[in-house]
Amino acid sequence: MYICICNAVTDRDIREAVENGASNMRALKQCTGAASQCGKCLPQAKAILKEAIAEANYFDAMGTA
Repeated sequence: MYICICNAVTDRDIREAVENGASNMRALKQCTGAASQCGKCLPQAKAILKEAIAEANYFDAMGTA
């Protein structure tokens, strides 16, 4: 699903950025451009970033990815 229309960033792009090391909004903006234009997507981008980080941490703790 598109999260940032201005930069055509999807939820999958955000999850991939987390897999590649993005751990905060600054890093996410640098990787994807999300929330760097109008900012309307910022709340949703933050929520997906937080969810993706939690999932990554869970799988790391379980020893599977």
